[in-house]
Amino acid sequence: MTTTAAPTTTMKAVTRTAYGGPEVLALRDVDRPVAAEGQVLVRVHAASVNAFDWHMLTGTPYLARLQAGLRTPKSELLGVDFAGTVEAVGANVDAFRPGDEVFGGRSGAFAEYVPVREEGAIVRKPAGMTFEQAAAVGIAGVTALQGLRDKGQLRSGQAVLVNGASGGVGTFAVQIAKALGAEVTAVCSTPNVDTARALGADHVVDYTREDFVASGKRYDLMLDIAGSRSWANCKRVLKDDGKLVIVGGPKTNNWVGPLASGLATRLRSLRGSRSAVVFLAKLNGEDLVTLGELVDSGAVRPVIDRRHSLSEAADALAYVGQGHARGKVVIDVTAVTAAKNPAVR
Repeated sequence: MTTTAAPTTTMKAVTRTAYGGPEVLALRDVDRPVAAEGQVLVRVHAASVNAFDWHMLTGTPYLARLQAGLRTPKSELLGVDFAGTVEAVGANVDAFRPGDEVFGGRSGAFAEYVPVREEGAIVRKPAGMTFEQAAAVGIAGVTALQGLRDKGQLRSGQAVLVNGASGGVGTFAVQIAKALGAEVTAVCSTPNVDTARALGADHVVDYTREDFVASGKRYDLMLDIAGSRSWANCKRVLKDDGKLVIVGGPKTNNWVGPLASGLATRLRSLRGSRSAVVFLAKLNGEDLVTLGELVDSGAVRPVIDRRHSLSEAADALAYVGQGHARGKVVIDVTAVTAAKNPAVR
């Protein structure tokens, strides 16, 4: 007599029950979600790690706890960026079908399955993108795109300076700025100079050897990811009507984090023709489609620093938390174990 195995009701997921470092993480069996009305259930193939995930893990800056939970996290799950295959769809879902290859962003992505609203940040994955590449896009790609195109209003022929060009956002920013027709100067450290050039930067400044403020060159837009220079320094490199767009900053303030220095810079910029703005990106399907097309066309290539299995998520988060990732750190959710690969590819 042949019997059919009952469908599993659990899944592997990276979990935590308290704020803290990677030591609070555990890979456990948890209830597998179902696709409720208007939802798409995605079987996750790959996810990627962002600084945002580190903030959610540690509960810093404390301002983030207003949404995530004051004393303890409201959700035991972590992760946002994902890529995978549609496993099931709920009632009244029209845009997706089981088997569709998709990518996007939704809390709880460091797990084998994630439910996403049909109208949320989820789009079809172009055939030319791998799951790993698609998982790397999410927060970093959208931040770079919105910072340059929307907040910076970057136009073809303009000169842009990317301060902090070697991380997740920075590697996307260099390429997106080039795709928008800009002349790009990338600021990074010595080990990342060749990568910045390979990504298309017209000029590369090694900040360990050269001060871009003292170069005398002026820019239409400065995208500041590193948050390493004062407004006095930044306005010296901007043209008379130039713009500073701040997407990162020092992690010295545990209450409001990088927002503290960004808002202070914004206030100092209110007088004069040069302007500064600090912003947080908003994941949306339209921008994910744009980024998918850029990757599929070859205009943008996600830079992958390291690869980890789901069981190595603590190592991945610890590395990103140190602030020295060269591009993106990807988690292969389908792998039980995976060799770490420190080479940028």
